[in-house]
Amino acid sequence: MKILAADLGGTNTKMGITDELGNVEQFREYPTESDKGGPHVILRLLSMIYEYDDTQYDAIAISTAGQVNAEEGFIVYANENIPFYTGMRVRDMVSETFNKPVRIENDVNAAALGEAHFGAAQNFNDFLCLTFGTGVGGSIIINRQIYKGASGVAAEFGHMFTHPLSHIENEGIRSSFYETFASTTALVKNAQKIDGTCTNGKILFDAIHQGHEELQQVLHDWIDEVSVGLASLIHIFNPAAIIVGGGVMEQDTLVHRVEERTKSLVMESFRNVRIVKASLGNQAGLLGAASLFLR
Repeated sequence: MKILAADLGGTNTKMGITDELGNVEQFREYPTESDKGGPHVILRLLSMIYEYDDTQYDAIAISTAGQVNAEEGFIVYANENIPFYTGMRVRDMVSETFNKPVRIENDVNAAALGEAHFGAAQNFNDFLCLTFGTGVGGSIIINRQIYKGASGVAAEFGHMFTHPLSHIENEGIRSSFYETFASTTALVKNAQKIDGTCTNGKILFDAIHQGHEELQQVLHDWIDEVSVGLASLIHIFNPAAIIVGGGVMEQDTLVHRVEERTKSLVMESFRNVRIVKASLGNQAGLLGAASLFLR
């Protein structure tokens, strides 16, 4: 079976035709233009699907940002990164246009499935997946199936409260969230307080590798924030592994440092957990979406 898979992200959308072995052909990437709103994003997606020969694939799978009702194929909630996306019935729009079976899933859930079928989580039946980027996304895999929760939107790990509620009075509820302190956005923001030239992770880590001590401390503090959240999740779920992804986690030794710090925070009986770097890079969501048909 061949699946045309698309991974619709806030910045870029990846597409390609995949097979049961996880091979990707005719890979393409284009700007999502999410700031123009959900209707524009989906019309742009449809136009890109038209560029593929529909005799070369049997079904269409979509990984997308936002909370997704996978059973009914619509967007439960999307934040301001994709305006007017909430409520859009993406599956119906695509299936009615191309007359193909269509499945849709949240991007972090899809990335977790990709790692389970083709990547770093192939040997784990029960694991958590977190991606660190603009925010912090999460997914819960139990017996190699996504755990969705009562209303289908479980694993909003980025919205865990990891800081005192006293922050809320002056700064709003988000000021106590895990992702406010543990996202890549937070890391870069704190680095810029020390060095205004640190506008992205690459510049930051280049400076750290050159021995910038104050920025090394910023990274150390950020690892603490990441590890506190992971320790709480380990104590709740007792997973075999936690798969961590996002561009920042590609840095050499960073995942090892996070694992060491996290294990120092958990009870001894929980320390057999593995913290593993995601292995599929920017194709994780695409492959995970395809696996919705291959399971």
